[in-house]
Amino acid sequence: MEQEEDPQQRQAEDWTAGVARQIKVLDQILVSALRRKEFSFGHLMVTPQTPQFDPGPLGIAAPAPEWGDFAPVRPGLLSRLFRGARYGRQVAAARARFEAARSDHTRQEAERLDALAAAKAHHDKEITEERAKAARRNAYVVAQQAAFGTGNAESVEWFVTCVLAASLYPEVFPRENRVVYRPENRDVVVEFELPPRRIVPTMRAFRYARTRDAVEPVPRPENEVKQRYKRLICAIALRTLHEIFSATQPDVVAAVVFNGRASTVDPATGKPIRPHLLSLAVDRPAFDDLVLADVEPIACVTHLNGLLSPNPYGLEAVQPFMAFDPQRFRLAEGTDVIAGLESRPNLLKVSAAEFEHLLRQLFVAMGAEGWTALPAEGSRMSAVVTSKSLFSDGACLLQAESSADQVGLESVHVLTEAMSDHNATAGVLVTTSWFSEAGEQFARRNRITLINGAELGQLIKKHLNRDVLHAQPAAR
Repeated sequence: MEQEEDPQQRQAEDWTAGVARQIKVLDQILVSALRRKEFSFGHLMVTPQTPQFDPGPLGIAAPAPEWGDFAPVRPGLLSRLFRGARYGRQVAAARARFEAARSDHTRQEAERLDALAAAKAHHDKEITEERAKAARRNAYVVAQQAAFGTGNAESVEWFVTCVLAASLYPEVFPRENRVVYRPENRDVVVEFELPPRRIVPTMRAFRYARTRDAVEPVPRPENEVKQRYKRLICAIALRTLHEIFSATQPDVVAAVVFNGRASTVDPATGKPIRPHLLSLAVDRPAFDDLVLADVEPIACVTHLNGLLSPNPYGLEAVQPFMAFDPQRFRLAEGTDVIAGLESRPNLLKVSAAEFEHLLRQLFVAMGAEGWTALPAEGSRMSAVVTSKSLFSDGACLLQAESSADQVGLESVHVLTEAMSDHNATAGVLVTTSWFSEAGEQFARRNRITLINGAELGQLIKKHLNRDVLHAQPAAR
């Protein structure tokens, strides 16, 4: 008789297979992108959803009442002689019930037809609105395509941002990047958020130790983990260059500069840092000369004279070819097209760049005259907003935190200190969630306006005409 496999043995095999799948995905980061169709403006065009009208039960008429269902049984000849009057009364009563049923049927049918007409009108209205919405979006894409062809910087940045947003990476990868286009050089500069080191599995396999009745990990050699991470970031850089070059024309984009950064914490200070681990500047002819399907990513980056950290896994930084002041990064106005494909974007799922762009749009729509972005720290972004009548006359320091949890007093303290550093006359703290009571009380005493997730959603609806999702607070 065949011995049944131990459940822990199966678990070890399943975990080992899972690790193998992760490694395979990382190994194919570059070649998987080569199999996909080149991205174009056509991918940004939308087709309106126009489903056929389904009336459901309203489309089915109830059968009309029939006299035969109400008429009493006709008596025989002998019965009619002795009980004719009684039968006549039965017929009269049945006739009354029949007429009442016909009247109810006529009324119910009229109500059904009215409801059917209303449902059809509502459906037709939704279809009309959906077509108009798609037409507006497609017209915007066409206008951006025309401007892109002339080398308009914002249009090129918008389109390249869309190209990178459409790139299919595993869900656990960060999706933050910034794009700058320099028309005078016809080059695109990308600042790309690289995945953290933990993306490479540190376990090679799992085995079941029968003598100890336990599933034990088989570690991956440290040198292999470091080499795989190094290879991965090189593959991401080459993939990004491929996606941009293949989606753009040579007369608009002649070169691409890729700066790859990783978010971590400085062990010496405990503060967030983002060291550059890779910088690569390549012109189109040199890149077109590559056979990407067959290159070894690290060797290819070296061949292209890229600046690669000697120890990316140790987060040893390099000086990039080109570094920009954060204020130089323009966030393309058209990122709404990507976000708009989802009817109600979730504020907790947009990238930091998209969140900053949305807030800038909102405050400009509310009357802000100037917007100066400050370096971000983790999930917290800041900007100096100038206006004559918004929250104060002069400079107002904006701080925003994308969070699904309550924002406490500590965040309000941070803003208060930053207001002093920037000589701001007022402060605004925005969150996608909600504030603690202590934070609300402290803010009222320190010239700070608080905007929680629900209020932010209302402002976006009012000034940008967009519905968004935000975190909901637990009941107090």
